[in-house]
Amino acid sequence: MSVLASEALHILLHRRSLVRFHPKRIPHAFTDILIIGGGIAGLRAALEVESQAEVTIITKDVLQLSNSAWAQGGIAGALDPLDDIANHFADTMAAGKGLCDPAIVELVVRDAPEQIRQLIEFGTHFDIENGQIALTKEGGHSHRRVVHALGDATGKEIMRALIARIQSSPLSQIWEETFTIDLLVHEGVCRGALVWNPRHGRTFVWAKQTILATGGAGRIFRETTNPKIATGDGHAIAFRAGAVVRDMEFMQFHPTVLYIAGSSRHLISEAVRGEGGYLRDCHGYRFMGDYDPARELAPRDVVSRAITSQMALTKHPCVYLDLSHLPASLIRERFPHIGQVCADFGLDITKDRIPVRPGAHYMIGGVEVDAEGRTSVPGLWAAGEVTSSGLHGANRLASNSLLEGLVFGQHAGRGALEQVRAMPDDFRAPTVLSDCDSAGRTGADLNLLDVSNSLASEMGRNVGIERDAAGLEEAAHNVEFWDRYVTPCEFSQPQGWELQNLLLISRLMIAGATARKESRGVHFRRDFPQTDPQQARHLTLLPRI
Repeated sequence: MSVLASEALHILLHRRSLVRFHPKRIPHAFTDILIIGGGIAGLRAALEVESQAEVTIITKDVLQLSNSAWAQGGIAGALDPLDDIANHFADTMAAGKGLCDPAIVELVVRDAPEQIRQLIEFGTHFDIENGQIALTKEGGHSHRRVVHALGDATGKEIMRALIARIQSSPLSQIWEETFTIDLLVHEGVCRGALVWNPRHGRTFVWAKQTILATGGAGRIFRETTNPKIATGDGHAIAFRAGAVVRDMEFMQFHPTVLYIAGSSRHLISEAVRGEGGYLRDCHGYRFMGDYDPARELAPRDVVSRAITSQMALTKHPCVYLDLSHLPASLIRERFPHIGQVCADFGLDITKDRIPVRPGAHYMIGGVEVDAEGRTSVPGLWAAGEVTSSGLHGANRLASNSLLEGLVFGQHAGRGALEQVRAMPDDFRAPTVLSDCDSAGRTGADLNLLDVSNSLASEMGRNVGIERDAAGLEEAAHNVEFWDRYVTPCEFSQPQGWELQNLLLISRLMIAGATARKESRGVHFRRDFPQTDPQQARHLTLLPRI
């Protein structure tokens, strides 16, 4: 765990289980290692166990749909002869604003080149330039060190290779379109999970070890780059199971999300600015120089706040990315996916300005893990965006997220496998009963979509890029009110469980943001605009019934 001091907050839980269950009335399945989540962290964990133990991978949607698959920018690693691990370390520490764990940062950046080489062995085809892996530069990086694939669809290519590899494994089975309702904990030890899918209903999946790799929680906010599945389920089920979570106030907003009224939001990669794109306001003014000497290459939190300020100054709902001064051939080759998305709306990115504004992108806070991926609950490991590992601190450096998923996925897989080998072969399911004594309301009379939209609007308005005490108090009041009548309900479908998870994660984020009375990294308080050296500590959150 991090060497920094921590302050603990205790958060009231209305219930530890979202549904009532009885072990004699639900089917049972058994596996050595249960992996919840099919993104880069979950699949890397599975590959570490490959052919050495039985693995069951649970994915909320189809395997191809994850935050990892949507990743555009790439993976950071010191591969250029002009770069080195010390530079990558320094850039990561600088971005983290005093909350990075130096030992974790050292571990991850040192392993980066090897992780990239392993991806190539798994079948990933990175972009090549002059016979070498092509490298680009992104905000916060001092050197060109970001490897990419398919121009601007790196996550898609990596996931293609990992999925193909894992599907050929004889001891791995994949349960798609399966929702994880809750973890199964007996005598303080995680024993697996209660899951649901529309074909078989609820199932107990008993596991000797469980790895959580469920991704992020961007759907807390209305404006987000995340797919619809990113509802913070992993954070919520871990917290209800008793796991320590920390630094939940740190949600990173990506500065440039395509903003076209009525359309879904599409990420416009950091690499667009890394290759020389300009940010202009509605009057054509290139404004970033007014906010930071690094201009468009400033860290994401700086750029996001600058865009928000410029939108307020101009009273315009967005700003614009301008690539018209760059060679059209470079733009088309480097950003084919972004070019096609914009073309669908009649925009030619080689000459037309791209309307953008910030959107929730990456959950920095999460389940506390050590260097091996262990959580505070025995038998439960975690990797990727669902965690707080100490790598990102208060602000994630661009293209360090896929890298973190690879490193900690590998470590969690290795650690879980070692534990499985040490356990007896005749593993039996314990008798675990729900803590729900009686059925709650069915919630059939609730408009869940309306509550979800209201929650997303409230969080964006008062717990977004800029915060203050009055707004946080208003948000806490409204979210607690919704939580009081939604959480006691017993739903039978994922839409209800997702809303209950979103409400819990929102409560945790508001609690962290209220307690951190300073501005640090992606957390900005209008009423406390300065960074306080005395608050260079983690905020841990613990459940209280």
